[in-house]
Amino acid sequence: MLDPRICPDCGDLARVPLVEGEIRRCGRCGHRWPFHRLPLYALTGPSGAGKSTVGSRLVSRLAGEVVVLEQDVLWTAGLRDDVDGHPAFRATWLRMAAMIHQNGVPVLLCGTVVPPEFERLPERALFSEIRYLALVAEPEALAERLRGRPAWRGWDEARIVETLAFNDWLRRDAAALDPPVSLFDTTGASLDASVERVVTWVRRGGQVRS
Repeated sequence: MLDPRICPDCGDLARVPLVEGEIRRCGRCGHRWPFHRLPLYALTGPSGAGKSTVGSRLVSRLAGEVVVLEQDVLWTAGLRDDVDGHPAFRATWLRMAAMIHQNGVPVLLCGTVVPPEFERLPERALFSEIRYLALVAEPEALAERLRGRPAWRGWDEARIVETLAFNDWLRRDAAALDPPVSLFDTTGASLDASVERVVTWVRRGGQVRS
């Protein structure tokens, strides 16, 4: 069984997976099997801050160290739940990342997410920790980037205002979240500098040092 919620012995589907160190244990039959409980890296932040642009460069820079994935590729009809925090969408990504982790390589997931949307889910037990780095920007710069996007992306003023509010909230409250979210302001940073910051963050195990 690849789905980390399912026992390969009895087939039980665990609502809350039981992980003890490097062992998954079935709560129904007691079967135990090896399990890589690795950290998950979440590169987050508002639209327009640079996640996708930086993420595309990370694939080659971090090849063999992490698997870089984009959340939006699974933002499809079946997973677009209207529940606050989109738990079906988030849980699917956690299960996907946990399966990839069984190859012994951690995942770097690019896409807008904040700790309450991951940390409260049963699938959170599949990871040793989730480390968050948010790319943010000055409001004027972020608004200019969003207004410059092609029309097909649907960036009207109401959506821009909502994104700016999220950006401001992150810049103000990131350190108070549980776990805290590290920030990197891309306003005046070159693409190369932004990529280098994320690479350094990953290689330091999600720690930010001055």
